[in-house]
Amino acid sequence: MLTYFIADLHLTQERADITDCFLSFLRNEAPKAEKLYILGDFFEFWVGDDDDHPFVLNIANELKKLSAIGTELFFIVGNRDFLIGKKYAKKCGMTLLPDVQVINLYGTKTVIMHGDSLCIDDIEYQKFRKKSRSWWWSKGIQCLPLWLRKKMARDYRAKSAMKKNDLTPEIMDVTQSEVVKELEDNDCQLMIHGHTHRPAIHQLEANGKPATRIVLGDWYEQGAWLKFTPDGYELLSTSFK
Repeated sequence: MLTYFIADLHLTQERADITDCFLSFLRNEAPKAEKLYILGDFFEFWVGDDDDHPFVLNIANELKKLSAIGTELFFIVGNRDFLIGKKYAKKCGMTLLPDVQVINLYGTKTVIMHGDSLCIDDIEYQKFRKKSRSWWWSKGIQCLPLWLRKKMARDYRAKSAMKKNDLTPEIMDVTQSEVVKELEDNDCQLMIHGHTHRPAIHQLEANGKPATRIVLGDWYEQGAWLKFTPDGYELLSTSFK
């Protein structure tokens, strides 16, 4: 029995090295798993399921092949691709999960998420997150022409990159108290998330007992995933070829 977790691939046709690494993972590693969880920021940006560019359709086809041979696929949206909906998920053969999901991971009750909601010290982003996840904002954006949505996404990416230069590492990282709150609200001792691009295994305390927070790695400079079995877990990576 084997489960994989990935996050923060930021797939884009501009980064063929990331795409090639991911497709290699799908074809050679992922078929070994009974389940694959994708925890957000799968794409660099997503402006709506009506985007039928060959790049995104090819990714969907490759995921569908994995689903067809028996690996269950699950997806939690991130801050870059929160507009991914049921239409694209169906093309991929994957199940959309809510922002925060509790799963039974080989007998261990585990809370999984993208992780951006844990970074509550970034007040400006949290305000945008609340607005952008509202039904009216999402509906309004997707009424705009596809070309305009793509332009807005590129502009936002540029603005976000500039903003990061003004933020301290502490603000961009998770807030420990929020981690503990999520664990305790969900009665869990294990959390798995991405978003921060700081792969690590953290030990802490929640519910008056030892707890663990596993942070997934990003795919900017290497492929990265979490391998989880009934006997344990391991953060793994592979270099781009």
